[in-house]
Amino acid sequence: MRGKIKDVEVIERLFSVIRTLVGVGIALVIALILIAAVSDNPVEALMGFLTGPLTSLSRLGNVVEKAIPLFFTGTAVCIVFSCGQISLCIEGIFYITGIACAAIATQTGLAAGVHPLLCILAAGTLGALICAVPALMYIKFDTMTVVSSLMINFICLHIGKYLMHYVMRDPKAGFDASYKFQATARLSKLFSKTNIHLGLIIAIVVVVIGYLALYKSPWGYGVRMTGLNASFAKFQGMGVPAMILSASMAGGFLAGMGGAVEQLGMYKRFSYEGLSGHGWDGIMIAVIAQNNPKLVPFAALFVAYISTGADVVNRTCDVPIEIISIVQAVIIMFVAAERFLEGWKQRKIVQASQQAELEKRAAENKEGARER
Repeated sequence: MRGKIKDVEVIERLFSVIRTLVGVGIALVIALILIAAVSDNPVEALMGFLTGPLTSLSRLGNVVEKAIPLFFTGTAVCIVFSCGQISLCIEGIFYITGIACAAIATQTGLAAGVHPLLCILAAGTLGALICAVPALMYIKFDTMTVVSSLMINFICLHIGKYLMHYVMRDPKAGFDASYKFQATARLSKLFSKTNIHLGLIIAIVVVVIGYLALYKSPWGYGVRMTGLNASFAKFQGMGVPAMILSASMAGGFLAGMGGAVEQLGMYKRFSYEGLSGHGWDGIMIAVIAQNNPKLVPFAALFVAYISTGADVVNRTCDVPIEIISIVQAVIIMFVAAERFLEGWKQRKIVQASQQAELEKRAAENKEGARER
């Protein structure tokens, strides 16, 4: 019996990997077809999309730079989604916590080691508090998390715009932007000729901690069990409301950290005109990674790679940047489709079960013959 269960588990894991790879492959094929259809020089455009990010150190650096904030939002979404909460407020959190970070980063008189730490902790705390709102509304009033969290994005956006235009705006900038960050708040660069910054190390640590917390701790087991079956988790004595709230706040904290790290590592002042899309990308990364933080770096680097490839062909060829949006949408549709390749999985499970049963009977017959 244990052998059958093990075989099924192996097939389930293999199915998740294959479904993800097939979905990504289909999306890339569609992207290549679209590039060939809209470009006057399709061969050059295709090569630019596929290999452009590898043609120079600066472009390769762009891939890593784009991936750093996605480590944070991807891990954040993995934790929140693992608890069964389809919370979409990571996008708004990434935006508003960048403004909170800017408010502290522009202050003077703070030491170089303390200044960025305060910015990141403040942004993370704000993110945790914001992400707790839809969780509490679900716990207390049974509100649909997907709706309440989506509305929070607009609240964060318009509060942020008000603060930037009327409170934090630098009148000398000529556009809606904060005053320049103090040098003591900026994150140092790790490599010359690129903008890869210290946030990469922080992001890797966050992914490792996120994985250990979610898959190697009693708390993580409770979070995942709540997401799989809240009624069973409650029957086992787990505090389901506490698990939902703590997972949501943990995800919000990581997203807030990402918003701060991105600002301190990549910019001299906050100047976002609207939501940046990092939260939506985080959802796609969590879907690709099957809510497992261990796979977030691979998914984040893949998304950053195709985004950089799209930038390359947009600058060097006649291909619009919107191609990347189509690729992302197709990936999400195929990877999130639970019935996609389901027939293949079921056939493999049946074959494995039949094979295990035949092996069991053969062993029993052999044992019986030996006894006779």
